[in-house]
Amino acid sequence: MHGNKIISFRFVTILMFALLALSGLGFSIYMIYIANSLYMYILAISFTILALIAGFFNVTASIWYYRSFFYTGYLKKITKKLKPVKAYPTVAVAIPVFNEDPKQVESNLSRLMTLRYPKDKIRYYLLDDSTKQEIAGELKAFAGKHGIVYLHRASREGFKAGALNNFLKHSNEKLIAIFDYDEYLINANFLMDLLPYFEDKKLSYIQTTKKYASGSFFSDSVELFNAFFFRFIQPARALDNTAIFAGSCGLINREAIESVGGFPEYVIEDTFFSFESDMHNFKSLYVPKVYALGRPIRTFTELMRQQWRYNYGNTQFIGYFFKKSKRLRKLTTLTSMDYITHGFSLNYLSFVLVLFTIVSMLIAFSSVPFVSLTITEFLQSKYLPLDFEAFGVLAFLLSFIMPIILTRVYFKSIRKGFMVFLLNYALAIIRTKAAIAALFNKGTSSTRWSREVNPNENRLLFSIYNTKVELLFTGLLIVLGVYAININHVPGGVWLLWYGFMYSCATILFYKYG
Repeated sequence: MHGNKIISFRFVTILMFALLALSGLGFSIYMIYIANSLYMYILAISFTILALIAGFFNVTASIWYYRSFFYTGYLKKITKKLKPVKAYPTVAVAIPVFNEDPKQVESNLSRLMTLRYPKDKIRYYLLDDSTKQEIAGELKAFAGKHGIVYLHRASREGFKAGALNNFLKHSNEKLIAIFDYDEYLINANFLMDLLPYFEDKKLSYIQTTKKYASGSFFSDSVELFNAFFFRFIQPARALDNTAIFAGSCGLINREAIESVGGFPEYVIEDTFFSFESDMHNFKSLYVPKVYALGRPIRTFTELMRQQWRYNYGNTQFIGYFFKKSKRLRKLTTLTSMDYITHGFSLNYLSFVLVLFTIVSMLIAFSSVPFVSLTITEFLQSKYLPLDFEAFGVLAFLLSFIMPIILTRVYFKSIRKGFMVFLLNYALAIIRTKAAIAALFNKGTSSTRWSREVNPNENRLLFSIYNTKVELLFTGLLIVLGVYAININHVPGGVWLLWYGFMYSCATILFYKYG
C-alpha cells in the first residue's frame, strides 16, 4: 500500500476504532432505555461502565495509531542534527541469565562480541542468577575463557532488576547496552548507530525494535503482539517522550539510571525505569530498527508465563503510578494517558473482557426484548430507541474483524490476525489471575496457577489441568447457551455459545502447542 491508499486506509481504521467505541455506548443507551426494574438498571449501568472503559481504550488506540505515522518525520529531524562522534565513551554490554541453556547463551554472547566498537572501550558482563550449579559452572568457565566479567548472585532478590543493580555496583562504563540471553545479534552496528544520539546529555535511553526470529505459525502469530506495539504504540509514545524501555535491545546512559536510583525491583523493571526516567526530566528515544532477534515463543505455556509476568507487573505499575501522584503535575494529559493506558492495557484485554462476558451472560437471561425490525421500521423515528440494539451486533462484529483486517493490511496474513483474536480470549483468564495475584501480593510466579508439562504425561490431561477455570467457565457458557436456544432465545444462546468457544481456546491451544 502506498500514497493515497495508505492515507485512505488510515482514516478507515480510525473510523472503525470510533465506531467500535460508539457501538458499545449505543447498546448501553438501548439497555438503559428498556430497563424496567432495579435488576435491569444494574445490568444497564454495569454494561455502560464497561462500554466507557472499552471506549476509552479504543479512542486511545486510534490516537496512537494515527500519531505513529508522524514519527518517521520526527526522528528524521533529530537524525539530521546529529554530528560525527569525536570521542568514544566506555560501554558495558550486560546479559542477564537465569538457568538458561548454556549453549544458547554462549552462542549469542559470542555473536554480541562482534559489535563494532573500539575494543578498549567495551566490556562484556554476564549477570548469572542461575541456581543450577552445572549451568553456573559452565557459564563461568566460558566467561573466563573469553574475557567476560562474570557476576553471580546466590539469591535472585529483585529478579532481573536486582541482577542489573548488582552489575551497576561492579561497573563504571558510561553507557550500558542490555541484551537478553536469547537475542542473536544480526546487525553489529548497534552501538555505532545509536551513539551519536547521546550527544544530548539529557537522553536517558534509546530503545530499538524487539523482534522474535521466525518460527512456526503459532510463534509468528505471537510475534504480532510485539509487532503491533513497536509499529504503532511505541512511535506514538516516543512523540510524547514516553517511549517504553523494553528491557533489552536498548542503550542506557549510566548517569540517568544512577539519577533515578537504579532499576526499580519489580518484575517489569523496564516499565518502572522508563517512568522514573521521565519523572526525573530525562528524554527517551525509539529507533525503529531491528538489531537482534529473540528466540521465538514455541509453546502456549511459554506465552502464558510471559503474559502472566507482563500483567502482574502492569498491575503493580498502576499502583506505583498513582502513588507518585504528587509528582504527576509535570506530566501533560497526553503523557499521563500514555502511562495509565499502558498499566491498564492487559487488564482491559483480560479482566474487562471477562466482566463483559459475565454481564453479557446476565443480559441474555434478562428481560431485554431483543427485537426483529424490518428495514422500513428501522428507519422510522418511533423505533429509534430499539434501533440502538443493532449497536450490540456492530460492536461484536468490529471487535472480531478489526484485528484481522489490520493484520492482513500491515502483516499480510488473515490467519495470524484470527489467531491474535483467539489468543486474547485464550489468555483472558490467565491474565486476570495475574492481576488478582498482584493485587493481593500472592507471589510473582505463574507456577501458583499452572505447572510445566511432563514429557511422559498425557497431553490432554496436562491441558485440562492448566485450564481448569477456563473449562468451567466454558462449560457454564455452553450449558446456558443451549438452554437459551431451547427456550427460543436464539440470539442470546448463540451469543453465549460463541463466548464459550472463545474461552475454550485456552485448552485447545495448550493441547495443540504445549
